[in-house]
Amino acid sequence: MSAPSLTPTKANTPRRSTPPRAGSRPDGGRFAKELRRNVTAHGFLIGAVLCFAFFSWYPMIREFLLAFQKTEDGTTTWVGLDNLRTVVNDPAFWQAWRNTLLFTVLALLLGFVVPFVVALVINEFRHGQGYLRLLVYLPVMLPPVASVLLFKYLYDPGYGLLNEVFGFLHLPEQQWLQDPDLSMLSVVVAATWMNMGGATLIYLAALQGIPGELYEAAELDGAGLLRKIWHVTIPQTRLILSLMLLMQIVATMQVFVEPFLLTGGAGPEGSTTTVVYLIYQYAFNFNNYGAAAALGLLLLVLLAAFSAAYVKLSRSEDE
Repeated sequence: MSAPSLTPTKANTPRRSTPPRAGSRPDGGRFAKELRRNVTAHGFLIGAVLCFAFFSWYPMIREFLLAFQKTEDGTTTWVGLDNLRTVVNDPAFWQAWRNTLLFTVLALLLGFVVPFVVALVINEFRHGQGYLRLLVYLPVMLPPVASVLLFKYLYDPGYGLLNEVFGFLHLPEQQWLQDPDLSMLSVVVAATWMNMGGATLIYLAALQGIPGELYEAAELDGAGLLRKIWHVTIPQTRLILSLMLLMQIVATMQVFVEPFLLTGGAGPEGSTTTVVYLIYQYAFNFNNYGAAAALGLLLLVLLAAFSAAYVKLSRSEDE
């Protein structure tokens, strides 16, 4: 038996570590890669922040300054609360707020309840939900002007489709947009049809996330359709319902497009004059940008206070 060889082989020869070169950094490549990635990410973020600042923050700051300024013959002076006094003393001010609150209440009765009911109905279908979702969301994809022209045709007192249907049913024809008692309701119906698609899809997504076991347990307890909606559906979608309620109140308080295009803004006897339309009148008809900014600032403060109070009450209920 031969003695083992003492000559080191390639397999058991220990490797010698190569000393780093002078001036080189082991993590230099990784550092450069992370730096490039962060610079690129912050570059995109800075662009988005600049766009948001230019189109959102700057108009808000400019409006706040205009609310306390007045410009005459190219000279801008600080007038304090004079613009706010001008707005409050305008007879159209209180009418605009009454009309805006009326629109908000009617829009909540229709625009908040109808999309939820439609979502409940669509959720019961086992087939064709994709087609129904597209059908419900189609009015949102239409340009607002096209939708308004459609409703102007429906509301026309001479050849409108609604009066044709009323005549066929031997009912009295109505002046939908010319009657002060019907003009606001007509605007609310048009606005609900134009904007209900998005809310319906949000409600439908929330309904499809409810576990089916809850409905099965409710059926075993003898609950009917209304009791299942009240005790299962509404509690399970309470967060979405409260969020949509807040968003809809904020949106309806700023209504402008529908009354402006349907009734010219003011409507018969000022029945559709809203706060935002009054801002439009101050700025572009009366050339009083200070009063327009003061009224806009007042609306901003009111909506911000309402949103803060709503969020605080929601948090207290959750706790």
